[in-house]
Amino acid sequence: MADKPSRALVLYAAGHAALLPRPAAGGEGKSHLDAFASLASCGFLSLRTPNDVDGGDKNIDTILELAQLLDVYDGLYPAKDAGAAQVDPRDLVVPKLSERFMGLRAAMVTNCPGVSSFAANLGFSVFGSEDFAVQSGSDSSSKDTRIINLAFGLLGFLEGIVKDSSEFDLVFVHVAMENTASKLGKLGMKTDLNRLDKLVAAVMEAAPVGSAIATRIHVSVICSYGSATEKKEESCLILNSSTETDSDLKLLRPRQSYTVKAGKTLDDVRNHHPMLLAQWQEGVTRSDLAKEFSFEEFIKRAGNFAMLAERFLHEVAFKLWKAPKYGA
Repeated sequence: MADKPSRALVLYAAGHAALLPRPAAGGEGKSHLDAFASLASCGFLSLRTPNDVDGGDKNIDTILELAQLLDVYDGLYPAKDAGAAQVDPRDLVVPKLSERFMGLRAAMVTNCPGVSSFAANLGFSVFGSEDFAVQSGSDSSSKDTRIINLAFGLLGFLEGIVKDSSEFDLVFVHVAMENTASKLGKLGMKTDLNRLDKLVAAVMEAAPVGSAIATRIHVSVICSYGSATEKKEESCLILNSSTETDSDLKLLRPRQSYTVKAGKTLDDVRNHHPMLLAQWQEGVTRSDLAKEFSFEEFIKRAGNFAMLAERFLHEVAFKLWKAPKYGA
């Protein structure tokens, strides 16, 4: 545990996990995402899938994922009966983040109108990605670098110096898919992944290993698959689960903690296509054996397995001294 509260940056890459390349044969990865994973503590965030959502609408998928990351999903589905109607995210009534987490001050950076209104309703101060980049000036650095630099500034990190106070405790950067396969094919998908890689590179440049900032900023990089309604046999947390459907052996498997919330078993948690999570703060997080940012690498070598996505913000808030420790 650090001797001072951390400040947190979250890069949430919605749908990007499907773009990640397979692990390179016989060696370390070459991307900045891979370099970050090699420093970080890696694992998975399990997701719940409502019965009445078919998937395919990226905006709806993103809101459902964010609702879980921010632990307001039960507010969207207050009735426990299967097929219960979803509450419109704009009509969701829940306490603000500052009320839930001891005065937490949080900012959301996004270009998605739906995410903007959803986040504002939860108590985030919202910034548009394009406007956010413009605010940091017109220097020769890339837009992605300017976004990260301004995010660091909001957290009280300026030109390598840790300021005593900051405007925000948490900055959430929503990285949306900008180039769909239908528009640009594989080239478009590669562009989306390259943009995420540049954002991670800018983070590592702004908080180099051994710096004062690296010991005070808690960085989370999250990649999701989106709806993942197809190919449920791929990217499974439980190996061979499809072959044990009719086997008595499945009764011997203990209930996994990522399927339980507040002591109650959840029946809508999917075992396939979880979010990929890598977290790093120098001197606080423990590096594991993962050397590449991919499902295959995490399932084999990550130091963590899976936790329910709805516990994510609570774990981050603990690092910020805004929530008590949950679990072991």
